[in-house]
Amino acid sequence: MAELNSILSHSSSVVSRKTGKEYILVPVTDNIADMDSVYTLNETGAFIWELIDGKKTVEEITEMLGDEFDIDKKTATADVLAFIEKMQEYLVIR
Repeated sequence: MAELNSILSHSSSVVSRKTGKEYILVPVTDNIADMDSVYTLNETGAFIWELIDGKKTVEEITEMLGDEFDIDKKTATADVLAFIEKMQEYLVIR
């Protein structure tokens, strides 16, 4: 489980492509795309995805999300942590 001081990065076993304001994530195993496990991120998820860079803390990402979408810190924190939990479940971030 991620904490506010955690620093996360994208898994090397996922290829991502931006399409408009969304992202499509495709897991790759042995250089073969798993097209049965394609994930699409909405605008908010795409924003968080772009901030997960191996440098920013979860707290920094939370603050940036709150500023971008004009939401309070409690809501932003809950949204970011829920996103991270789901992405860790799918093994697309570490």
